[in-house]
Amino acid sequence: MNTRALPTAPMSVDEFLAWSQDLPAGERYELVGGRLARMESERIIHAETKFSAVVALKSALKRAGRSDCHAFIDGVSVRIDETTLREPDALIHCGPYDPNALIAENPVVVVEVASPQSPESKKTLDYFSLASVEHYLVLFPAEGRVLHQFRSQTPGEIVSRILGRDATIELTPPGITIAVEALFAG
Repeated sequence: MNTRALPTAPMSVDEFLAWSQDLPAGERYELVGGRLARMESERIIHAETKFSAVVALKSALKRAGRSDCHAFIDGVSVRIDETTLREPDALIHCGPYDPNALIAENPVVVVEVASPQSPESKKTLDYFSLASVEHYLVLFPAEGRVLHQFRSQTPGEIVSRILGRDATIELTPPGITIAVEALFAG
């Protein structure tokens, strides 16, 4: 466990990234409004679901021939602004990237697996404040359902759909289709 004192003063994303490099393995935080937000331990179903989601995203990108887009599992962060850095459970980044980077500069699809303590509504506002984000998926493994939020053709409008395991999701961009069932473990 980390024995050093946690910073109490607000930090910028760059300060946070420098500070977080020395964290013990398994200790993770997001930065929200300049303040640390500890990420909770995960249940097995959460880990299995996010793994299934990233495998499904990678497979869909491959089927669509999208070699310019890459799916990443948690650990890769998304800069919302200068004081907020989120770490989604999975994401699709399109365009060039530095393999040593900590941040996806052009996230197009972000995925969160819902858990009892997740503040999904604030994350929706954060992710859609980025012009590059077109889709936000929140996976509910216990129910086998997905909340799919996406930009409509009307500027500033976000559309929400709830889909069951038997549905498919069209994610354009980047031009892929995924069976909801593939996003879940087992």
